[in-house]
Amino acid sequence: MLDREGFRPNVGIILLNQKNQVFWGKRIRTHSWQFPQGGIDRGESPEQAMYRELHEEVGLQPEHVRIVARTRDWLRYEVPDRFIRRDARGHYKGQKQIWYLLQLMTHDWQLNLRATSHPEFDAWRWNDYWVPLDVVVEFKRGVYEMALTELARYLPRQEHRNRYLRGGMRAREGGEIPPIHTQERHARADHRRSQQAAAVALSPDATQEAMPRTHRGSREDA
Repeated sequence: MLDREGFRPNVGIILLNQKNQVFWGKRIRTHSWQFPQGGIDRGESPEQAMYRELHEEVGLQPEHVRIVARTRDWLRYEVPDRFIRRDARGHYKGQKQIWYLLQLMTHDWQLNLRATSHPEFDAWRWNDYWVPLDVVVEFKRGVYEMALTELARYLPRQEHRNRYLRGGMRAREGGEIPPIHTQERHARADHRRSQQAAAVALSPDATQEAMPRTHRGSREDA
């Protein structure tokens, strides 16, 4: 289904996790990465097509996501002749897309690249919002930049708790929370006292080992 100018209606999907990282999929049997996308079938609305593609490409259902925003107008890109089937050349020019910004409302183990018998991706990972466009096929990069730029203003705000107020600690009724520099000074003093107490508890020939640091790896499914 093409419009008069030879562009096929299409939807693109930017899927966020709770850290505002985006789903980044590796196209099957290639070294290029991209967002989920797909054509709008005859009789479908862009939103209906988006939910269908969401399930076909990453295995999610409508209840697994929340629509945060969408682009106001169509964003277009032209496809070079070498990527167009010979029988379509002269008619097909490229894609015009409505882009959706979605937030994942479930665990990422719900993602399934094999939801259909024709998978689009063979690996995925969470990536920072401003994805590296040099790994995107060249003729799509302009549209990616436009979509990311337009939708960035709708990114959900991240909550940052003060590390000295964790565990539900609150200021006493009628009191004020001390300034950050005062809290840090108290924390350093507490740390020195705990070190001194630990030194007293250790026997003369004992050694004190540092707590091992843990590293959280990035998720990538094949």
